[in-house]
Amino acid sequence: MQFATVQPVTARTDLPAITDEEAAALARTTVNLFRAWELTDADARTLLGDMAQRTWARWKTGDIGRIDRDLRARMAILMGIHKALRYLFTDPARGYAWIRKPNAAFAGRSALDVMLRGEITDLIDLRAYLDAERGAW
Repeated sequence: MQFATVQPVTARTDLPAITDEEAAALARTTVNLFRAWELTDADARTLLGDMAQRTWARWKTGDIGRIDRDLRARMAILMGIHKALRYLFTDPARGYAWIRKPNAAFAGRSALDVMLRGEITDLIDLRAYLDAERGAW
């Protein structure tokens, strides 16, 4: 058996961390995006890494507390998914509806079904798929 040669990857230390202020803005925007996607509270909490019900209820009222690194990353990826859909669909409503439609690329499941598996890698994979579809790679 032969193993593939792995090429070294340079860490991107030039990318700034998401600040607390940016994280709070991401949280508010995520709440609005989930309203546009017409997600249930349970779906929203799953996409946010199994967020506690009380925390999600507070977020919906604008009471945003401490946001850890994983949650910041999840929200940034979700915003990338939203951005890609806005590029792909000039009509925002079509992009919002697309996440629920069965898709051959996902074995007949919807993008929402894929995201609701709950792993951050599912969000990353969907983002990569959309970026490839729009020719961003």
